[in-house]
Amino acid sequence: MVDDAKLHEFISQMLNDLGGAVSIALVQMGDALGLYKTLHEKGPMTVKELSATAGVNERYLREWASHHAASNYLAYDPATQKFTLPAEQAMVFAIDDSPVNLVGAFGCMAAMHANLEKVLPAFKGGGGVGWGDQSTCMFCAVARFFRPGYQNHLVGEWLPALDGVVAKLERGARVADVGCGHGISTMLMAKAFPKSEFVGYDFHSSSIEAATAHAAESGVSANTRFEVAAAKNYTGKDYDLVTFFDCLHDMGDPAGAAAHVRQSLKADGSWMIVEPMAQDRLEDNLNPVGRIYYGASTLVCVPTSLAQEVGAALGAQAGEAKLREVITAGGFSNVRRATETPFNMILEARP
Repeated sequence: MVDDAKLHEFISQMLNDLGGAVSIALVQMGDALGLYKTLHEKGPMTVKELSATAGVNERYLREWASHHAASNYLAYDPATQKFTLPAEQAMVFAIDDSPVNLVGAFGCMAAMHANLEKVLPAFKGGGGVGWGDQSTCMFCAVARFFRPGYQNHLVGEWLPALDGVVAKLERGARVADVGCGHGISTMLMAKAFPKSEFVGYDFHSSSIEAATAHAAESGVSANTRFEVAAAKNYTGKDYDLVTFFDCLHDMGDPAGAAAHVRQSLKADGSWMIVEPMAQDRLEDNLNPVGRIYYGASTLVCVPTSLAQEVGAALGAQAGEAKLREVITAGGFSNVRRATETPFNMILEARP
């Protein structure tokens, strides 16, 4: 028998989910057209005022703003007919350096939706979808999504949580940032520690090209370079620090990557592994963060791993126990959780 109360509750959830789904495109519009920044800078505005200031069509804008008001993304005052971007929402949509800026996440969601036509055949046949074969610019969206978290936590919290690493970086250390993507993490460290040498590695050549360009724009080329290489064969020895940011679970052979890290480190070196926050049991990950990560894992992480040799497919919710298993299989004897955020766990592995 159907419980009417439970049915109505579930339909309400579905309506919220569908509203969130249609918001993906509209948030990307607002970002691309500068509407959030305009409202943040100018304050409350009518549709006519915002249309004139932002240089967009007034009729389209009325629908966009109405959707945003219905979504609680904007506040609306019926008396003045003005729309406002509240301070809290500005932290999510308008302030680039905010630790909770999530505009990049909407770009990731759009890229994941576009991935459906590629993942669906692999889902049936068990194959993979290579990182470079993802639909649209998945890697661009991912770089933008991770940037606020790295900018607000990496130098000030994550690196200091490692055993003696900051002192080494201040004196001058050799660092390999593996799976660096567009190099956001590499450049943040290079800026903070100009006496140290940083090499970013990624197997995706287009990302390395983008990282090299970003480094020149950011003025860190003097102590930073980028090379195309996989995690199991990047060059160099005697690194003081090797970093993996949100990529170990995407690798086809994470244990093989761990073994390569082990032989590339100095005897007193450290490996920092930043991974999505997850508990070891499915039932402990049935929450809003786990929901997003399992979805991303289905459409991006597992297909990427299955497209590589071994195809371990750890998934974005592997959990610390599984990660420790992989790390120790690579020859590391000391693994600890150095720190964490609601979205990430930061592990330190020592030989």
